[in-house]
Amino acid sequence: MKIRLVSDIMIPLNEYTTVSEDTSMYDAVRALNKVQTSFKKNHYGHKAILVYSRNSKHITGKISALDIIKALEPNYRKIGKDKPVKKKVGLSRFGLSPDFLKSLISQFNLWDEPLELLVAKAKSLKVKDFMYTPSDGEYVNEDAPLAEAIHQLIAGQHQSLIVINKNSNSEMTGILRLVDIFSEVCDLILDENYSSV
Repeated sequence: MKIRLVSDIMIPLNEYTTVSEDTSMYDAVRALNKVQTSFKKNHYGHKAILVYSRNSKHITGKISALDIIKALEPNYRKIGKDKPVKKKVGLSRFGLSPDFLKSLISQFNLWDEPLELLVAKAKSLKVKDFMYTPSDGEYVNEDAPLAEAIHQLIAGQHQSLIVINKNSNSEMTGILRLVDIFSEVCDLILDENYSSV
């Protein structure tokens, strides 16, 4: 049986929508909205856009719908400011009560202004001000076995990994998404010709 590699199911970088770090939120939302619209037509469409640096085509981050909505409220930046968090993890995953989470709203003056005013203020934000920057654990080599990538996704609770060239740890070649691995697993489970050991 052939060992499946990351390169077998990754999405090549050139098939992903990208924007520059200096792009406005307005233009980033237009790009993400276009991707989301295609998602409605294609069950496993892209749910994020990639961000490249101003000086090169090097990918420096990504933007999802959650990143854009979170950027509307500038006070979110105050939460955890003294203790940087390396990756996005929902506070509820730490077992914090709904009452505690609600108390953060008043403690940090979250959503005090009307949504329409927050949106108007945020439209001109630059992508670099609210993009998500992947951590070291969100990169995988294109010739890594799929099982290794699955472990990275599960252990890090990531939705995707950035794939790097096997000969150059800085050249990015694609994106490996959890949804594509899930699709692969479903195909194996439902394959009538695949027998159990």
